[in-house]
Amino acid sequence: MYNTKNLSYICTMLECIEKIFIYSSNFDNVEDFIWANDQQNYNASWGLLLAIGEESKRLDIALKNEYPQIPWRNIAGMRNFLAHDYRGIDYDLVYEVINNNLPNLKEVLIEMVSKVDYDQSLLRDALDSPYYRHIQYLRNKLHD
Repeated sequence: MYNTKNLSYICTMLECIEKIFIYSSNFDNVEDFIWANDQQNYNASWGLLLAIGEESKRLDIALKNEYPQIPWRNIAGMRNFLAHDYRGIDYDLVYEVINNNLPNLKEVLIEMVSKVDYDQSLLRDALDSPYYRHIQYLRNKLHD
């Protein structure tokens, strides 16, 4: 079992993913997504991708190593690229990551929850918070 701190990182990453899915849904192509709502959907998703990259760096290395199918270094690298090279961002790549990579990452993160040692009340309290309102599916991890 892995340290409790990982639960917070996982929950934050999952919440970010769910919000990105909300902000990027209903777009048929990258151009529509990028320019919708004066770029609000894109900019919100961009910021959340930054947060995912940052949180991914905090996860225990041994826990990440159990999931070699996830390109952890690329996730952190994308965070660095987004943070430091805003004008050079490849919109197609961002759109591809959202549509093709985040669903797999979501599945792995949900699985990771069961490998973290945490008190049930910690997860319950997190899910009772409005911050984590998009990841209520984790309630099935609670054993009342």
